[in-house]
Amino acid sequence: MNEYRAALFDGPGLPLRLASFRNPELQPGEMLVRVTACTICGSDLHTLAGRRPAPAPSILGHEAVGILVTTGRRVTWSIMACCGECDRCRRGLEQKCERLFKYGHAAHGASPSGGLSELMVLRPGTTVLDVPEGLADEVVCPANCATATVAACFRVTGTIQGRSILVQGAGLLGLTAVAMATAGGAAEVHVVDPDAERRELARRFGATACHAGDPPAVDVAFEFSGRSAAMPALRIGGVWVLAGAVFAVPPVAIDPEAIVRGLWRIEGVHNYRPQDLEAALAFLAGPGRRFPFAELVPRTFALAEVNAALEYAATARPPRVMIRPQASSQEGHLPSQAQ
Repeated sequence: MNEYRAALFDGPGLPLRLASFRNPELQPGEMLVRVTACTICGSDLHTLAGRRPAPAPSILGHEAVGILVTTGRRVTWSIMACCGECDRCRRGLEQKCERLFKYGHAAHGASPSGGLSELMVLRPGTTVLDVPEGLADEVVCPANCATATVAACFRVTGTIQGRSILVQGAGLLGLTAVAMATAGGAAEVHVVDPDAERRELARRFGATACHAGDPPAVDVAFEFSGRSAAMPALRIGGVWVLAGAVFAVPPVAIDPEAIVRGLWRIEGVHNYRPQDLEAALAFLAGPGRRFPFAELVPRTFALAEVNAALEYAATARPPRVMIRPQASSQEGHLPSQAQ
């Protein structure tokens, strides 16, 4: 085939437009991937609703897995490509590279760069990893976004074993954090979420206590909802890690004296370093296998049904919805099957 199909984003509030393009010509160092699956991330929904700026036209989608055309290897890749040479890269801030390129967030050009496409071109500076055997697409797709971001959050907190943990928000990131904290030997794992169904789901991922309101003081708190109205109660030496506020939210009041006297630390995490994607895959292939991650993707759609998939994601609000770009419309709209 000399053409590929992709779903184009033309602006907030508009349906995605299915279009065909000539296969891209690779530049030195680039790799061509046949996308086998892509899940719809919350940031994609924010873009469609106009809460998150994005160029148009563009190809959305970054939580993807695929097959390298040259080798046949099943791979996943980092959400961004970095230069590895600028000051930020040298300081270990590759996710803030001065020449950063983010998949699923760039204007559509000569090469497809989003997961809602049959093909993607991976640029030099992208971390590309083989997918461990036995992991379903439903589990692997979020690895290069949600799972790796949570791995970055755990990296900045330090040891979890024996500590009391709070997870604010029981979406995919929050549930992943609950699983990682449980597998990491946390003494307690508290979850706060207003949704009763999500609180119950959090228990299946290892939460020891779930709250609709105020939880007790903890050693480490993770904020994944983006909607926290107040700083959580922390014990002496506590850490609050914020990763959910990726669009404009109301400010949170913070007492500087309490931070000083409590020896508290506040960390912001946005995206991740290459090592965090490696840690995410290692977790999913190891201790993460005991948790029902595949069940968090209850519906699969073909690329031609992308707008139905987006509507379902926005209204039913499951943790994730999957698109299979290579599937026909007759094959889509069915429950996903683990590979």
